[in-house]
Amino acid sequence: MTKSFEEKLEELEKLVKQLESDNVPLKEAVELYTQANILLKECNTELSDTKATIQKISEDGALEEF
Repeated sequence: MTKSFEEKLEELEKLVKQLESDNVPLKEAVELYTQANILLKECNTELSDTKATIQKISEDGALEEF
């Protein structure tokens, strides 16, 4: 099952909290960082795709900042 954007963001936040803790062994930190980086890229892609969709459906075609 594919995770929603919100689920990915929540997981990313948990990974960051784990990385910020003082007692994470180096090997585990690298694994957590790798997982976080993958989630970050997925979230950024989804945000970019959503922004493009919103721009396409804009009534006057003008690009709007949000």
